[in-house]
Formats: sequence, structure tokens, C-alpha cells
Amino acid sequence: MNSENLQKQIAFIKEIDKLKYITRKTRLFNSDRHENDAEHSWHLAMMILVLAEHSNESIDILKVLKMILIHDIVEIDAGDTFLFDTKNNHTNTEEELKAAKRIFGILPKDQANDLIAIWEEFEAFETPEAKFARTVDHLEPILQNDSNEGGTWAEFEVPFETAIEKKSVMNEGSTDLWSYSKGLMKDNRERGVFKN
Repeated sequence: MNSENLQKQIAFIKEIDKLKYITRKTRLFNSDRHENDAEHSWHLAMMILVLAEHSNESIDILKVLKMILIHDIVEIDAGDTFLFDTKNNHTNTEEELKAAKRIFGILPKDQANDLIAIWEEFEAFETPEAKFARTVDHLEPILQNDSNEGGTWAEFEVPFETAIEKKSVMNEGSTDLWSYSKGLMKDNRERGVFKN
């Protein structure tokens, strides 16, 4: 047994427990309680398993699951930036990269390098795996908002066109899931959820 590796791995496991305390703007389905990042990551992992057939391209499901399970760990240091935030830029990759290097760097070097590379692949949004992972990451809040009378769309008075523009990247990973999501968003617009 490599006790040094084990000590580092246990330290990492303890560190990522902090993800449970990072609160997101979105609320659980049909609920007033806000979701935390750990719940979000678990739900996305299950969605990947269930919805993988809807990916536009063939994907390595294990790699997508890794992306989904680690993509928000950087928020332990960098915090969660709301997609529709009008003050902060949602692409705070430099701060997040610093966080990725610190947090994943707790692990033995080979594992740290592997997780940093997977996180960077997710952020680059170029591979079929990254595109599908990002699509599912965008889908969950749409489903949550739909179940909560507009959720964050209504709460933050998000214009319909802004929501469509920000979410349209989903089409890169799954035309099926984007088409479904657009339909939900249009239904919400008809119910008067969006600002315009």
C-alpha cells in the first residue's frame, strides 16, 4: 500500500466535502430550497446515464461522468457564478483554473493531472464529451425552473431572448435535448414567466 498516496487521496476527499456548502441560485424541483453543487453534480451524473442516447455524437460515458462530477469542484474556491448574472462574467476560467490546480493538486500527481486535464476539456467545449456534458449541465436548471413557476428566470427577470441565447449552446451536444428545452422555455414564455 502506498500510504503517501492514500493520505493525499483522503485529504482530497475531505476537501471536496466543501462542495456540499456551495449554494446555487436554482431550487430543487417543486421546492423553495436551493440546490447545492454536490446535489447538482449527482443529479447531472444520473442524467448522463439516462440521457446518453441523445448525444449528437458517440461519447465515452465514463469521461462525461468524470467531467460532470468534477466540473464544479473549482467553485469551492471560485464560487458559483449565476449564468444570468449581469455584473459578473460567467467565464471566470483563470480564477477557476487556479482553483482546479489547488484542489486537484491535493491528489497524487498522476491523478491531479488527469482531473485537471478532464476539467480543462470540459471548459474548452470542443470534444463530443464536453459538449454533451455542458448540454446536460444546462438542461437541469431548465427543468428546475419549469417546475418552480419560472424559478430563476422569473426571480431575476431574465428576458426570453437572453435565456435562449445563453442556452443555445446545448444544440452542440444534443439537438434532441435542445429542442425539448426550447419547447419548455417557450411554454414558460407563454405563461408570462420571462421579462418580455
